[in-house]
Amino acid sequence: MKLYEIAPEKKYRKSKRKGRGVGSGRGKTSGKGHKGQKARSGAKGGGFEGGQMPLMRRIPKRGFTNVYNIKYQLVNVSDLNRLTKEVSVTPKIMKKKGLIKNAASPVKVLGYGELKKKFNVSAHAFSKSAKEKIEKAGGAVEIVGKA
Repeated sequence: MKLYEIAPEKKYRKSKRKGRGVGSGRGKTSGKGHKGQKARSGAKGGGFEGGQMPLMRRIPKRGFTNVYNIKYQLVNVSDLNRLTKEVSVTPKIMKKKGLIKNAASPVKVLGYGELKKKFNVSAHAFSKSAKEKIEKAGGAVEIVGKA
């Protein structure tokens, strides 16, 4: 270690010591002013904007969020051709081979492309065309669990 490699000690800002007498500049009311909601302990500020219409009421609202919507991870039939020696294809194998990102989330197989190999595919959902193409290639379709 050389003299020029030595860094100065990290500086820390001292904490404000409130309520330590009038002479400290932060005594008596400790920077909270006199009375009122925000002077009380445990006060949560915000929300009230005087007589003005609050922001959350001014912003237009549109649509709704369907809480029962299922977000599937999509895999095309043509993507299954990338698999080499698997006979049965499950979401775990799809995850391992990089076809999907999460093995725990529901998977839906779609019918885009052609299937050149025979696979027994397990997924949460299948499109009609995907089911036909897998069975036409000599494979089988198995629906796994609830989506």
